[in-house]
Amino acid sequence: MLRLIPPPLHRAALIVAHRLRLWWWRLRKPLLVGCRILAFDEDERILLVRHSYGSGRWMLPGGGVARGEPPLSAAQRELREEVGCTLARAHLFLEIDEPLSGTTNRVHLVCGDAVGTLRPDRREIMEAVFHDPAALPENMAAALVAGLPEWITAAKAARHLPPAAD
Repeated sequence: MLRLIPPPLHRAALIVAHRLRLWWWRLRKPLLVGCRILAFDEDERILLVRHSYGSGRWMLPGGGVARGEPPLSAAQRELREEVGCTLARAHLFLEIDEPLSGTTNRVHLVCGDAVGTLRPDRREIMEAVFHDPAALPENMAAALVAGLPEWITAAKAARHLPPAAD
């Protein structure tokens, strides 16, 4: 249904919705539950995306985990929706709590192999690019810069395990 809205109007609505969401989180302080995806290509490069709203910094793909939804399923859904790829050999390898807009964001870190051609939706995701872990872009959030080296190491170890089931 949202695909019927012209992309520029959809992006404008996302910016407004994001601001309202941040305000609501500061007011209500709910426990947020989300996922982030460390998706690797065949050259072991990691996928980073830039949103049409928010800071404009490079981030890991991901999003919210619906109530009752397994984190692996959420990660696979988010990757498909945001960049048109599937996530093969998916593994949940870490769970962290981090502050976000006055509340707590419980983030499930999921890793796997990105399969398919990157096709950012140009609504929520403006750019999607695989980066060499040794040459990451400078325009990344401070928390991502701090955590990503350790997460990449843990994700690479988890990817050698048998695939997990939801």
